[in-house]
Amino acid sequence: MPKQVPVYLFTGFLESGKTKFAQETLQDSTFNNGDRMLLLVCEEGIEEYAPDEFAAPNIFMEVIEDESELTTENLAALLKKHRASYVIVEYNGMWMLDSLYSSMPPEWVVAQEFMFVDSTTFLNYNNNMRQLMVDKLQSCELVVFNRFPEGDEDLKMQAHVIVRATNRRCDIAFETPDGKITYDDIEIPLPYDLNAPVVEIADDDYAIFLQDIMDQPDKYRDKVVRLKGRTVSKSRSLKPGYFYFGREVMTCCANDIRFLPLLSEWKDVKSVSNMSWYEVTARVDIRNLPEVYEGPGPVLHVRKIIPCAVPAKEVATFF
Repeated sequence: MPKQVPVYLFTGFLESGKTKFAQETLQDSTFNNGDRMLLLVCEEGIEEYAPDEFAAPNIFMEVIEDESELTTENLAALLKKHRASYVIVEYNGMWMLDSLYSSMPPEWVVAQEFMFVDSTTFLNYNNNMRQLMVDKLQSCELVVFNRFPEGDEDLKMQAHVIVRATNRRCDIAFETPDGKITYDDIEIPLPYDLNAPVVEIADDDYAIFLQDIMDQPDKYRDKVVRLKGRTVSKSRSLKPGYFYFGREVMTCCANDIRFLPLLSEWKDVKSVSNMSWYEVTARVDIRNLPEVYEGPGPVLHVRKIIPCAVPAKEVATFF
């Protein structure tokens, strides 16, 4: 089995602070253990790298000028050319991450993924390039808001809501122009009572419920929930006695609408019409089902299922 190659991935739009962070990282001798590193620069802005200030001479920079250069063969060749053991990628914010992920050689493994944001342009990018913003937010471990105006609690709340709509697990840091760093500690309560005998999931809260139950399934174990959704009772992937129940969810834009259901169990699946709307009351169980979920996931043990009207907003959103 080939030795794994750790990849450190820095994402964000132009002038978001990626180069500055990468430069400072490469100047830190504690980050360099003597192994050869490949630095892939996919976007060149005003700030440039200063290789002569790197902590060691074992860092080799290559520029990827066009997205078409992101091929498995080219990436493998660059790694071999420099006999590198690690890869650092400063990624182009206008390219979808799948272009990189789908092209990485099989032994390349993303060790850390950080996203950098210019706080002064964040809302504008989010409003006008939401799909690209979500693409970078959804898999990162840390979002750093650079040039953050100290004391702007309104912007901090907007940043929190936008990030958490896509990624509930990443850390969020705010860095002011003078270098002061604070971390997001905002806790917004769930819009439903998880301790109620029956947890009522309102029509507008399906997306939040789905994200939370998938991120933290154990806290829903044995809870009884009631919600509306559509059924898929005819699928080759379904075992007898099971159906899918859920709704279409829009994460960022119309092109990103997907049907995101939960696996459900019911004694009389034959009575459930395919692709119809129902209100379901069910107890939540958590199981390891690799054919359905990556890791432990929820199964709805249906107690009651009745036909219902289509919600006023048929597509669920986070806003």
